[in-house]
Amino acid sequence: MKKQVFLMLALAGITVQLQAQTDAEKKKSQIRDTVATTPVSRALPSPLPSGPFPSADWLGSPVIGEPADAPDYALQKALGMANNKSRLKIYGWIAPSVNFSTSKNSNIPMSYAIVPNKIELDQAVLRIERQPNTVQTDHFDWGFRLSTFYGIDYRYTTSKGWFSNQLLQKNNLYGVDPVEAYAMLYFPKVGEGMVVKIGRFISPPDIEAQLAPDNYIFSHSLMFTVDPYTFTGANATIRLSPQWQLELGVHAGNDMAPWSNSAQLNGQAMVRWVSKSTNDSFWGGINSLGNGQFKNEHDNLQMVVGTWGHRFNRTLHMMTEAYYMWQYNAYAGGTPIIGPPSTFYPGVGLGTFIPGASKTLGIVNYFQILVSPKNYFTVRNDYLRDYQGQRLGYKTPYTSHTIGFVHYFTNWLYIRPEVRYERAYADDVTPYDNGTRNHQFSGSMDLILRF
Repeated sequence: MKKQVFLMLALAGITVQLQAQTDAEKKKSQIRDTVATTPVSRALPSPLPSGPFPSADWLGSPVIGEPADAPDYALQKALGMANNKSRLKIYGWIAPSVNFSTSKNSNIPMSYAIVPNKIELDQAVLRIERQPNTVQTDHFDWGFRLSTFYGIDYRYTTSKGWFSNQLLQKNNLYGVDPVEAYAMLYFPKVGEGMVVKIGRFISPPDIEAQLAPDNYIFSHSLMFTVDPYTFTGANATIRLSPQWQLELGVHAGNDMAPWSNSAQLNGQAMVRWVSKSTNDSFWGGINSLGNGQFKNEHDNLQMVVGTWGHRFNRTLHMMTEAYYMWQYNAYAGGTPIIGPPSTFYPGVGLGTFIPGASKTLGIVNYFQILVSPKNYFTVRNDYLRDYQGQRLGYKTPYTSHTIGFVHYFTNWLYIRPEVRYERAYADDVTPYDNGTRNHQFSGSMDLILRF
């Protein structure tokens, strides 16, 4: 761990130096070039400030008709690729964290910071991408995204068949995951524009996201902990009007490669609506629908989900998400990790068989308070009902309550401290700290350094 911390500090120092050297000398030319080359959006106005929130738009990406190119961060500049005509982007981030918890051995079911009272590297990510230009409507365009990370967060994004033995067979705390690997094809004459993704992509729903910069705060709700993370397949996002988008797709099941022996065909159908005022939005539908059979020691989650976003004013907005998941003839605890056991995760092996349907209900609310262009608070409350104990191994309702604060030092360096309380409510059920407690209190913080 000392080597990892040293590497993080060294990378941080290099990034700060590069940024300081290049920002001053290129600021004026970048502003001039940006004004000259940035396409005019044909999407609705963004409802939220472009910073400091993770996104200025409501859920349901890609937003067709809106410029999607990432900024030029330090690595892009160091490679001499700033404002390059090919629109190829190379960038990434590191996200170390620290937490203090009333648990001694494991923070599970809290995610992702499962090791209590330690400094860990959550994510070190390198991304290479080219975004298609969906603002224009006169010609075909293409793109791709490759995002690979190293850290403890791989334990949640791992997909069977994508280097999954690190987790499913070895129970490693740290690992590597190619969490995104897909091509994008843009067809401007289908509807008002259509983007087709082919490959491995992030599960489309959820207020929360798998990659650190895409989240309001550091930790995740309990309901996010147990739902699908990635799919491998194809989906098409079709713009019907500036207010309406439709997403249709097929995939091999949650967190499974099509070539794994657990893969099963599932369909996807989602819809995005935004009011003309942009004060309200809905994003939801069927995330995964197939036969729902647990197969060869892997979950095949079926999921319907919806998220409502509402803006009160420039300072206050919220999002509320609810889902219902089910599958058949599964096992308590879901997809098993075979071993060997560790203090942070001792419950290896297949759980108890649960005949028939296993059902899960989740609800979460995110309430944001903008303090300044560089600061905001988030209050998150969520409820998870694990009816048969299939998702977390315990048949009980849960709640978690979190207050988080985000402070940007610059647009490439920020921190996210938070405090959190969570508990399980069924009598004589103790899911926390390796089955010894019914509640947990924690304080955590991560740092995100973009490069």
